[in-house]
Amino acid sequence: MKKVSVQCRNLRLSYGKVEVLRDVNLDIEPGEFFALLGPSGSGKSTLLRVIAGFNRHQHGHVRVDGVDISPLPPWQRNIGMVFQSYALWPHMTVWDNVAFGLVERRVDKATLKRKVGAALELVGLGSYAQRRPNQLSGGQQQRVALARTIVIEPQLLLLDEPLSNLDKTLRVQMRQELLAMQRRLGLTTIFVTHDQEEAMTTADRMAVLDKGVVQQVGSPVTLYDYPVNTFVAGFVGTMNLLPGRVRTRNSQMLTLDVDGVGELRFPAPADAPAGERLMVSFRPHSLRVDVADAAHDARFVWMPGTIEACEFLGESTRYRVRVGSHDMSVDHPHQMGLSRFPVGSAVSLGLEPSQVRLFGV
Repeated sequence: MKKVSVQCRNLRLSYGKVEVLRDVNLDIEPGEFFALLGPSGSGKSTLLRVIAGFNRHQHGHVRVDGVDISPLPPWQRNIGMVFQSYALWPHMTVWDNVAFGLVERRVDKATLKRKVGAALELVGLGSYAQRRPNQLSGGQQQRVALARTIVIEPQLLLLDEPLSNLDKTLRVQMRQELLAMQRRLGLTTIFVTHDQEEAMTTADRMAVLDKGVVQQVGSPVTLYDYPVNTFVAGFVGTMNLLPGRVRTRNSQMLTLDVDGVGELRFPAPADAPAGERLMVSFRPHSLRVDVADAAHDARFVWMPGTIEACEFLGESTRYRVRVGSHDMSVDHPHQMGLSRFPVGSAVSLGLEPSQVRLFGV
């Protein structure tokens, strides 16, 4: 299959006075696995349906492999789409479901047989051809939906939360299989999800949307480590946020008076925003938790706190720690035999300065 690029330029879509997409611009590379991530109502599924042709935008255009497909109806776009519900025909066998698109295109019998067989083998369902959808598990139904889409050899594959109906274990297995299949085919794929873990473990790059606006585009690592605003910081992973007022600032150090905590000093990052009020942000795993009266490593910025709750997550324990008037999430690595800090105990939290991001308020 030929690898194609996708460009969205100044896409706008409104339902009455409600703006669903607002000047969306995206460049998706040939063969890329690209995720659209965002909360419910962010516009990610609407954007996918605009690319497919099921929703009509009022402004802008969509190009696939350099060709503007905006005027074309869905059936002329050579785009395959897998829906959340799979949308399989219940009265048809697996074979007939997969063959449906080729039958509609009046493909000759020999070619149809070859392509359907190859598609079923690709998704590991060659021996399930004569079963009906209600005789399959959720994961097998998803594979049928993928085979039905791939068999028509689309230029572009669109996936609208195809894993959301599966249990957690099967979801992990299926996303790994989905990515492996995409890599084998080299098929440009756009994947919609509200699950940050799915996006971060599959996507080459992803776009985070909120209220119809693209907030940031980049690799999962870039969006996790270098979010451009507090929305992306809080949506891609868990983020602690502390509001503060700048007390002193020079080229080397920044001193903040943090609300309800007191004075904290950090090396001044080159990209520190201007302004008198800033938001200090850092991930739960970048905090070190220790007993209150321990000797503290001077490389860290230390804050006193109180354990309010804890959750055992297996590889780590997540503490909720009250620091001044704020609740902080702290991920403490777990080791066999390691005792946990009891609820109500006084602790000190050590923050690694290099792990801090600052945002304007």
